Amino acid sequence: MAAAAAAAAAQASATNAGALYRAIWRWHFYAGLLVLPLLAWLAVTGAGFVYHRPLDRLVHHQLLVVAPAAPGERPATPQRIVQAALAAQPGQVFRYTTPAAADASAEVGIVAPDGARRVVYVDPVHARVLGSLADRGTFGWTLRRLHSLDLLGDWARALVELAAGWAIVLVLTGVYLWWPRGTVRIPSKRAPIPQRGRTLGGVITVRGRPSQRLFWRDLHAVVGIGAGAAVLFLAMSGMPWSWLWGAQVNKLVNGHNFGYPAGLRVQLPMSQARVADTADQAWSLQQARVPQSAAHAAMADMPGMEHAGHGAGHASAAQPGAIGLDRAVAAFDARGIGAGYSVSMPQGARGVYTASLYNGVLDQQRVIHLDQYSGRTLLDMRYADYGPAAKALEWGINVHMGDEFGSTNRVLLVLACACTLVLCISAAVMWWKRRPRGGLGVPPLPAQPRTLKVVAGMLAVGGVLFPLVGVSWLVMLAVDLGWVQPRQRARRA
Repeated sequence: MAAAAAAAAAQASATNAGALYRAIWRWHFYAGLLVLPLLAWLAVTGAGFVYHRPLDRLVHHQLLVVAPAAPGERPATPQRIVQAALAAQPGQVFRYTTPAAADASAEVGIVAPDGARRVVYVDPVHARVLGSLADRGTFGWTLRRLHSLDLLGDWARALVELAAGWAIVLVLTGVYLWWPRGTVRIPSKRAPIPQRGRTLGGVITVRGRPSQRLFWRDLHAVVGIGAGAAVLFLAMSGMPWSWLWGAQVNKLVNGHNFGYPAGLRVQLPMSQARVADTADQAWSLQQARVPQSAAHAAMADMPGMEHAGHGAGHASAAQPGAIGLDRAVAAFDARGIGAGYSVSMPQGARGVYTASLYNGVLDQQRVIHLDQYSGRTLLDMRYADYGPAAKALEWGINVHMGDEFGSTNRVLLVLACACTLVLCISAAVMWWKRRPRGGLGVPPLPAQPRTLKVVAGMLAVGGVLFPLVGVSWLVMLAVDLGWVQPRQRARRA
């Protein structure tokens, strides 16, 4: 009797394990069916983007690279560089970017009379115009827009959010499916679910030949477990840019001037403009408000201010009496900001000069605001001023973009992208080889359908954390309950 009871218990345990395996396998399949093409696209474009800086110097060499200044040769002033750019491209200056290196050009962003935004590249030593491109029209920016699907419009970022959210599901369910276990036998007409048992096949080695489905299944499993952590990290660290989740978390993390140095938040008159409206900025400063310059009427009476420079002349928004671009740049340099920072011109009578540096080095991230009349520093924000959540998110973003650990970071990211592409290809081949003629090849229903409810409940928790993924899960669940499951039950009957 005891032996019979033990055998029955073992049989029940195997049945339950097999049912859970099939339920998880089913949703792993659905997740892949939904996002594999997107994941492959993100892997290919992401691998290219991590090398966007050297690629830009290669593709746009004539615009970005110049001969360094000779010993004793003084570079042109920012104002002279801007005037040279305006002579080549009339309009209104909205940004001036200092050279990032001794052999780098200066950049002048100009709004043309027809409203088009262009960047003019100028030799900073001789103030010689090298050419121009559309704003954010470099090869690197094109790769970034391809990666984020921005070229299709803002709504396309929702697809990236779906891909990242379901990639998390794929990794977590994939680990369960990979986990070594004995053969699970289920009392049915179907063959036992193939498991790896005590061998290393499909765990750390690949069996079979490329013509066999076994080869592609093992390749998918071994590459997935090897690169799963990297794929999971990339999915999570890419979420801050997403359409819904990223926007809401951004507001939650820094919607109330999060990251401002203590004591400055309420002691300065603030405009309604945000740093993101005028300058390139860290993700954690998108919601940070821009301070205001002192009233022009009050500052115009200061000795010497009535004859001060006028910024970038007719092309800038600086008001009469403003300190001008040369003095603003000198003030920013005196505060020790790193090379390659951008200066946004004052917008209106209460606008400020804003210097921003976002070059991939966390400790150099910085935003400085100057009063346009007195040159007084109104606000100086660094990475060290961010709160814990903002610091963690910025670190993740930096690693995601390949900037945190130098060449090692970039090589590892390219390997992770290559593994992701292999996972997508092997999944597609594996599905093609096992799908029935004229069918979709959805994994069979588990022997105990209630296990589907257990897995659905776990997915629902993820849907709450990532609402857009939750909506797509509800759609997939409706299709599964209303169309796929009835067809499978009819086939079994």
